[in-house]
Amino acid sequence: MMESALTARDRVGVQDFVLLENYTSEAAFIENLRKRFKENLIYTYIGSVLVSVNPYKDLEIYNKNHMERYRGVNFYEVSPHIYAVGDNSYRSMRTERKDQCILISGESGAGKTEASKKILQYYAVTCPASEQVQTVKDRLLQSNPVLEAFGNAKTLRNDNSSRFGKYMDIQFDFKGAPVGGHIINYLLEKSRVVHQNHGERNFHIFYQLIEGGEEDLLRRLGLERNPQQYQYLVKGNCPKVSSINDRSDWKTVRKALTVIGFNEDDVEELLNIIASVLHLGNVQYGEEDGSACITSDTQIKYLARLLGVNGTVLTEALTHKKIIAKGEEVGPLNLEQASSARDALSKAVYGRTFTWLVNKINTSLTYTHYSVIGLLDIYGFEVFQHNSFEQFCINYCNEKLQQLFIELTLKSEQEEYEAEGITWEPVQYFNNKIICDLVEEKFKGIISILDEECLRPGDASDLTFLEKLADTVGGHPHFVTHKLADAKTRKVMGREEFRLLHYAGEVNYNVNGVFLRCVKTVCVCVCVCVCVCLQVMCMSENKILNQCFDREELSDKKRPETVRYVFFLMFFYVMKQLRFLRFTWCVFLSSSGRFDEVLIRHQVKYLGLMENLRVRRAGFAYRRRYEVFLQRYKSLCPDTWPNWQGKLSDGVATLVKHLGYKPEEYKLGRSKIFIRFPKTLFGTEEALETRKHSLGEIPIAVQAWWRGILARRRARRRRQAADTIRRFIKGFIHRHEDRCPENEYFLDYVRYSFLMKLHRNLPKNVLDKSWPTPPAALTEASEHLRQLCMQNMVWSYCKKISPEWKHQMEQKMIASELFKDKKDNYPQSVPKLFVSTRLNGEDINPKVVQALGSEKMKYAVPVTKYDRKGYKARPRQLLLTSSGAVIVEEAKLKQRIDYGALKGISVSSLSDGLFVLHVLSEDNKQKGDVVLQSDHVIETLTKIAICSDKINNININQGSITYTVGQGKECVIDFTPGSELLVAKAKNGHLSVVSVNS
Repeated sequence: MMESALTARDRVGVQDFVLLENYTSEAAFIENLRKRFKENLIYTYIGSVLVSVNPYKDLEIYNKNHMERYRGVNFYEVSPHIYAVGDNSYRSMRTERKDQCILISGESGAGKTEASKKILQYYAVTCPASEQVQTVKDRLLQSNPVLEAFGNAKTLRNDNSSRFGKYMDIQFDFKGAPVGGHIINYLLEKSRVVHQNHGERNFHIFYQLIEGGEEDLLRRLGLERNPQQYQYLVKGNCPKVSSINDRSDWKTVRKALTVIGFNEDDVEELLNIIASVLHLGNVQYGEEDGSACITSDTQIKYLARLLGVNGTVLTEALTHKKIIAKGEEVGPLNLEQASSARDALSKAVYGRTFTWLVNKINTSLTYTHYSVIGLLDIYGFEVFQHNSFEQFCINYCNEKLQQLFIELTLKSEQEEYEAEGITWEPVQYFNNKIICDLVEEKFKGIISILDEECLRPGDASDLTFLEKLADTVGGHPHFVTHKLADAKTRKVMGREEFRLLHYAGEVNYNVNGVFLRCVKTVCVCVCVCVCVCLQVMCMSENKILNQCFDREELSDKKRPETVRYVFFLMFFYVMKQLRFLRFTWCVFLSSSGRFDEVLIRHQVKYLGLMENLRVRRAGFAYRRRYEVFLQRYKSLCPDTWPNWQGKLSDGVATLVKHLGYKPEEYKLGRSKIFIRFPKTLFGTEEALETRKHSLGEIPIAVQAWWRGILARRRARRRRQAADTIRRFIKGFIHRHEDRCPENEYFLDYVRYSFLMKLHRNLPKNVLDKSWPTPPAALTEASEHLRQLCMQNMVWSYCKKISPEWKHQMEQKMIASELFKDKKDNYPQSVPKLFVSTRLNGEDINPKVVQALGSEKMKYAVPVTKYDRKGYKARPRQLLLTSSGAVIVEEAKLKQRIDYGALKGISVSSLSDGLFVLHVLSEDNKQKGDVVLQSDHVIETLTKIAICSDKINNININQGSITYTVGQGKECVIDFTPGSELLVAKAKNGHLSVVSVNS
């Protein structure tokens, strides 16, 4: 428990800041951190909050033995640790049946990413496992190196800094085994793709590919093994980092991609995109008559191949813009605009690919909602000299989290006091709602003003945005601009900055670039331009880019989503999740490898740790359930030692009276004792240490008494075992008789054994028909259980079916009803998936599409039509729309059969692909029935039957089919089996079809 380390407090401080005597002193808080850090005790609690100081070195506290030490124990029973947080959340999820969240915050370099990995590793080792569960565990763990490669980078503060926010759900089944997961990413720092500060690097994956990629791979991608050759990798002038082994990390990432479930095609397409970003950075521009032109074709050739686009079209996209003027699209880009176009395309391609990667990982984790533990790895509140719009979003995010945490902490404290019948004393704390409202309030908050300025016609800019801010919120006590500030403040504020007074202190934000970054177009050139790069990416043959860039965006007239909109949409989703979760906050501090007091004090302030402590200490420093308190300290009072026989509350009252507690030092609740001052607890703990020595010598009489108790217990267990054996043997002898006292134990044992065997050997899926043979007494119950088990497996299976797969199965079911055991080539169609169409858009003449107008095309397939005179075979296309079937010859609509005029469909029972569409003879538009042949006859007829609602009108004929032509004349098709498919006019005038035996 927490108390176990109190006697060593002079050497290592206190392991819970709540027990600090001078809890309002920041100096005492930091001194306690320093003492513990010096002894490599990097973890300390503030109640249930875990505070960690990054030691910047490996500590032997993360092995399997440590995991077992924290497994299933009380939160305060052992010393503070990230494993204790993970285990407490896990057990709370299991026992309380309530989803949990572990919120990890802190500044760059504080160890947040490592902490989330440690929690995942803890669950991987300590949770129940099976072969399927082990696969999920492996994928959860291997998602980390992949996300780090694509989303982390070296910064000035951290060699492995997460440049995106991450919320991960870990899903557990009813046994407590991890069975899935889901990741939400937000606010990826895409600007890093094209620019890095001096001493920083681009995302890890670029360097890993160049350093670790095989020679053949680099040659195919057109890359050199030298990062200095690429403009996007030289800005920070930091190609090598001593603490990073890019070559080794490359092998780790490649292995991780395989474990997660990426096939070779996925990896190839992904690496093509990464290489294309590097080539984009090397696209060089010249200038002709004030317009930009690309000076080298080499990069364009590589880009065209890697991105799967037309090189000429890509060149046009990187040098021209669209200006909508009188229906014409004109306008070359100047040099500056073209460079912006190139960089914006690079950021968009990388950003969308990263989102695709996260979604791909989510798919591999088979997300299914059972019980949840969420891991929220969030940027920390940070203060730089020139803070950007992204940092503004991050700081606001932390402001909201601080508000939420204080609210929930106060709420839980107040609820505990009320439940225990103790008067709640209101707590004074800094309520940062006023700052949150300043940012998010509708119509007059900073975000609303920014949106309004983005939509405003005219010459809107960053400076007009700043002026609008000053006019609207200039009188707010937490806001100031250079124009509104006093003379002293103006000396440290630029004219393009505004200042917010956060709960953690004053922060200046620079508006340069805020306006442009706020509008999230694929490329930002000038406000009136819409970059044609979007169109080019939508035409890409790269399967990943084809999913990342939706063609519907081209015709979407809605206002583009903004960076602000995307960030806040995701953030409010996370905030909503947190309000319904029981969450634990972990705060991580950066120490630069040593205890830098100035740096630590700065973080303690802006992370609001002192505010947290004040809320936790609002009244009582220590509270424990009566049974726990009495069990630990009962030896200090003769009336409670060795055992207390009465009510627990009376026992605790007797104990504290004997210890001399004063009325103002404690309160007794309904189930807990509350102690106000740490010194009271420390005095009790010291008395216990003294008492332990006097308890060390046990009198001989007591030893003999205890030995007698143990002997009697052993004898009783032996008698019970012998009696059990006799009852079992007697029951076996009478096992075939009706239930009676002689056999009831045996029969119960048999039932129990069957149920346990069943529990261990339940069917794995709906196709598994195995089921243990039940004893006679459980035959009926066994059948009920078997049906329930099957229903549950079917329900679970159906729940996982996607809409696309459901549609596929519905079609296959109809095909089965129509053709199973009726048509010879049906079995060959079963393993083949039905496709949505057999003809792509470019296969159908535009004139045909124009002639169809607004009719939605549901299916298209090439067919052969046999004409009415001489049965000559002619290539045609069969198009199914919502209202009818259309037969097309190149650009002409040769025949249209409305579904209302379709009487039925005839097909032979053999393996040929011929079928006849029978039409109403009264329909003057038709010239009779139509004879067609399809290489995909089962699929085609199923589609026709569904579209026309003629499922019951398909006739499968043996030997021959009779159909009508113009003026009521009848013709016949004869079908015979043979070794080679042959369709020809027979001597008797019939159409003869020789069908190959399947």
